[in-house]
Amino acid sequence: MPARRGEEYIAGLKDDRQVWMDGERIADVTTHPKLRRGIETVASLYDLQWSPEFQEAMTYPSPTSGDLVGMSHIEPRSREDIIARDRMIKLWADATYGMMGRSPDFLNVVVMAFAANSDFFAEIDPRCGENIVRYYHHVRENDLCLTHTLLNMRVSRSRDVSQLDQRDIALRKVGENSEGIIVQGARMLATLAPASDDIAGYPYAPLPDDEDSAALVFSIPVASPGLTFICREGFDYGSSHFDAPLSSRLEEMDCVAIFDDVLVPWERVFSHGSAKHYNALRDRTGFGAHAGQQVNVRNIAKCEFILGVAQLMTEAMGRQSLLHVQERMGELVTYLETIKACVRAAEADAAPGPGGIWYPAPDPVACVRNLFPKWYPRMVELLQLLGSGSYMMIPSEADVSGPLSPLIDRYYQGEGMPAADRIRLFRLAWDLVGSAMGSRQELYERFFSGDPVRNLATRYLRYDTSHAVSQVRRLMDEP
Repeated sequence: MPARRGEEYIAGLKDDRQVWMDGERIADVTTHPKLRRGIETVASLYDLQWSPEFQEAMTYPSPTSGDLVGMSHIEPRSREDIIARDRMIKLWADATYGMMGRSPDFLNVVVMAFAANSDFFAEIDPRCGENIVRYYHHVRENDLCLTHTLLNMRVSRSRDVSQLDQRDIALRKVGENSEGIIVQGARMLATLAPASDDIAGYPYAPLPDDEDSAALVFSIPVASPGLTFICREGFDYGSSHFDAPLSSRLEEMDCVAIFDDVLVPWERVFSHGSAKHYNALRDRTGFGAHAGQQVNVRNIAKCEFILGVAQLMTEAMGRQSLLHVQERMGELVTYLETIKACVRAAEADAAPGPGGIWYPAPDPVACVRNLFPKWYPRMVELLQLLGSGSYMMIPSEADVSGPLSPLIDRYYQGEGMPAADRIRLFRLAWDLVGSAMGSRQELYERFFSGDPVRNLATRYLRYDTSHAVSQVRRLMDEP
């Protein structure tokens, strides 16, 4: 079937999935007041694929069916394919202002990279190699929306998965039969799970070499029997788009996934029973470079949006001529342009890699991955400093349209900006820097790539410093 439309995506979410929030099971995620509007935003992304303005950039003919399918599924066979995928990712990122971290394109590029390296999965079992290729075709041809869950829940962070209390709750294989393997345990953090079709499990952190039962790579429907999702507090409180411009549109929800004797059918098993194989997946498939391109392009959209908010705030307050304000704005510009430069470098230096497909150059991708968790909290701080006390005196939409509107029109106006527009702008800025949604965004960017300290250390350990060292030795060896 061709790329989905929004109404088809929403219809696919009406099933028997076990999603819980605030102590109650959600009967229909598409109508729940704290999930509905976020789901409608994802649906609007699917509709963009059929927009006359964007269809050519967002779709391509399927190599198997000939139908138009989403560009994020493409197997890049050239630098031009990498750049074409960039354009599609940016369109979706702009549509969500970079604020939706798990739009469907993220997992689409991961599954594609897995399938391109089916030989790796076949090392465990030839059927696993066949399974991942079939699954990629299934996701592409049905335009599915996936979430993932990568990290085991922990009783104590001082203990690893092999110790008893951790083993009791970590996701692991507990049996198998003619239909598939049986898994049990809890994992975090399944962002977008209530709004997804399938959930994938694959490595993020390495396992101890003897933890073969926890070495699982698979994907199953979100509505699989025995699979339960527990949501955090919902941040869409039902406010208007005026009062909560981001919270009312972009709640993608984060969940813990609990697997209680869940059957993973054999055709959905891609690797199991080998911690060594599991730990090699990232390096052998190179999927991180593809996922990193999606993340970095989204970060461009997010930085552009924050810069735009900061610029409008500065103009509304008449502060653009102040040196310290200009310095802060210049810092925001520098973050944006650095990320853009890294994305361009990754695409310009793209080359064939594992599986015969083209990969963005991994080093520029990794630079943003390691720096953005530090930069984004700083960007939020800069918005706080630019807005300062103005955040503490923002009336609501009801005030703006109520009996006090003449007073509000007079006293809340900005420089060249009517009071209602200034209030709307500062409510948007508050949704970035002070609301529950804004706090979640900051925490998400700090940690969604994992432990930032370990990531930077790993970056050093894997980096080839030989040329840098040779330059020093050349000078030292001169007479």
